[in-house]
Amino acid sequence: MQIGLIGLGKMGGNMRERIRRAGHTVIGYDRNRDVSDVNSLTELVEKLEAPRVVWVMVPAGAPTQSTIDELAGLLSPGDTVVDGGNSRWTDDEKHAEQLGAKGVGFVDAGVSGGVWGLENGYALMVGGDKEHVDRLKPIFDALKPEGPYGFVHAGKVGAGHFSKMVHNGIEYAMMQAYAEGWELLEKVESVENVREVFRSWQQGTVIRSWLLDLAVNALDEDEHLDKLRGFAEDSGEGRWTVEAAIDHAVPLPAITASLFARFASRQQESPQMKMVAALRKQFGGHPVESVESAD
Repeated sequence: MQIGLIGLGKMGGNMRERIRRAGHTVIGYDRNRDVSDVNSLTELVEKLEAPRVVWVMVPAGAPTQSTIDELAGLLSPGDTVVDGGNSRWTDDEKHAEQLGAKGVGFVDAGVSGGVWGLENGYALMVGGDKEHVDRLKPIFDALKPEGPYGFVHAGKVGAGHFSKMVHNGIEYAMMQAYAEGWELLEKVESVENVREVFRSWQQGTVIRSWLLDLAVNALDEDEHLDKLRGFAEDSGEGRWTVEAAIDHAVPLPAITASLFARFASRQQESPQMKMVAALRKQFGGHPVESVESAD
């Protein structure tokens, strides 16, 4: 099968290689000429045989929108576009309508696997009409892990990215739980080998997971994480998960708390704790630390 791939960064570049290893033809485009197979989207479309399939792997928001806009003017009826980035599911509905007016099909694909996907395969959650999804099955089979799992046609347009969004929300909460347990173990004097405690959990426990394996890898590289600053960004999908929970009145206390913990990580000093300290002094006479004494 032949496919065009737009965006050859960490994920897109490895996806191109994995698809090629499966025997398919991939024509890739990226603004970085050093990794691109063609010089423009126009050239990409011209090199693809009709009916064309174009997979978009660029950042969500404006970059994806501008790419969809340009493709809408270049593609023909019967072609199909896949958005494999981390777009918000509500954008998928707009993109499907925009391309559908041109007779172009649209599939949204939530892709999980990160830098390990080239060798291990990518978990794929896709949304769209069955005819469009079925057409792309050879590419999905090339990208997914070996075996019966790792791919799902989650539903109509938007279902793929919504599923991936919830996946990332769960990921936030799981990472936060491991992080909190690690910090508590590090604080207790009687536990002298926290790294090996984490390693012991990798077999025979109910909390074993790939994330736990990655945590052990990180501790092997830097046993007490002394080289790292305690700062964590959020990709946006954690926020969208919490927003969707509010819209549907679904309680997500663990995921919501893990998102807020990331916000807290960006503060060198917590303004909220200033108020908590002030209130404790007011009602209980508890001592407070001044800025001068901290210096």
